[in-house]
Amino acid sequence: MRIVVALGGNALLRRGEPMTAGNQRANIMRAASVLVELVVEGHSIVITHGNGPQVGLLALQAAATSDGGTFPLDVLGAESAGMIGYVIEQELGNLLRQRLFATLLTQVKVDPHDPAFAHPTKPIGPVYDEATARKLATERGWQIAPDGDKWRRVVPSPKPLAILEASVISFLIERDVIVICTGGGGVPVVARDDGSLCGVEAVIDKDLASSLLARQLKADMLLMLTDVDAVYVDYGTTAAHALGRVTPREMSGRNFPAGSMGPKVSAAIEFVEATGRPAAIGKLDDAVEIVRGNRGTWLEAGGPL
Repeated sequence: MRIVVALGGNALLRRGEPMTAGNQRANIMRAASVLVELVVEGHSIVITHGNGPQVGLLALQAAATSDGGTFPLDVLGAESAGMIGYVIEQELGNLLRQRLFATLLTQVKVDPHDPAFAHPTKPIGPVYDEATARKLATERGWQIAPDGDKWRRVVPSPKPLAILEASVISFLIERDVIVICTGGGGVPVVARDDGSLCGVEAVIDKDLASSLLARQLKADMLLMLTDVDAVYVDYGTTAAHALGRVTPREMSGRNFPAGSMGPKVSAAIEFVEATGRPAAIGKLDDAVEIVRGNRGTWLEAGGPL
């Protein structure tokens, strides 16, 4: 199968873990070993990945410079996508030395009038306790929101409308190249009146962009890997229970956190409804078993088997 595999930011840098180059590489080595299993199983994979922790760290570093930081989020997003893609490509290449790889910076068109620009929801950067988060928000003009039992900075996350490099990605995968792309949801751009492009101050949700990419590539499956084993109803309560095989209709009436599982569920629903093909959500280490249908949460047009 042709599978678009979306690696969550928390699958690449575990929640609460220091954001060091060593930790990031160790986690990417772990992810690479799992992705290799999918290739060995005979699947053609296209890899996307999150960048929330990394782009937030780059933004903090930029803000600490003497001029207060001059690089907007689209540029920082491109920088983080290149950094993460480089390590993923290298570690995959160390395990699959006869294969060809390409890491591609990806522009994603968004609507400049998207209401998301007025209502930031996308968490980036490290987690903080509430008091620290509120102090930083006051000092730096951030908007913040809860993320589990911690708090994080949130930024606008407009809906992706088109993956502008989709034809290039198709060209490569048809030639058996394993492509790493749409890093951090891609670089958000808008079209000016004359048709030229420019970046905007936002971060696109990686799962929604991956769903769009999977549709544009006519993928057989969308696989979203994170640090939890399935989608849970009433997560974090004594009534919590995992969902197995469900339909988009069954998922549409449920509420999931906007900053975490919500976009994954929305991305899965969009892909299944548009293509009739399955989407699955689950834990990175379970990737092969998820694809086999034995673990994770599956959304299928035809409903539970």
